[in-house]
Amino acid sequence: MAREREELLQALEARFEKNMHRHAGIAWTDVRAALEDNRDALGTLQEMEATGGEPDVIGTAKDPARFVFCDCSPQSPAGRRSTCYDAEARASRKENKPRSSAVEMAAAMGIELLTEEQYRELQKLGEFDTKTSSWIHTPADVRALGGALFCDRRYGKVFVYHNGAESYYAARGFRGLLRV
Repeated sequence: MAREREELLQALEARFEKNMHRHAGIAWTDVRAALEDNRDALGTLQEMEATGGEPDVIGTAKDPARFVFCDCSPQSPAGRRSTCYDAEARASRKENKPRSSAVEMAAAMGIELLTEEQYRELQKLGEFDTKTSSWIHTPADVRALGGALFCDRRYGKVFVYHNGAESYYAARGFRGLLRV
């Protein structure tokens, strides 16, 4: 367990150092100290890593002592694709039900689905989802009508789309956010 924890911290540090433009003014020593004080966060980051999310620090929360990690994989995390939006949508499918939903998986992992605003902010740090798409947090009024929102980046622009919440595609997953 200690070895796995150290391997995760080393992977996170290497990614952090390689992508300083995502977290200017933040020191790895401060991030590591926060992580070492929070074993739950390390477990969540391990899940994000294991499902292909390539989590990295993208800034600080309103409380400057807190760091924000986000999935920074170039494409939607491979281990979180082929999911419909939520449990209600999954249950509504008569056949070919996906194994899980974005909302259920995010909750089990301890992460939040990105909002549209957070997704657009992430896209300022790089080009993500140029071949895939990612479910995002859907407002209650849209969800009440059976829809759900997803985003991607094409033609140098970020697009927000809608789909039936029960739909799922091999190239659609979701990105998550963790505050530590």
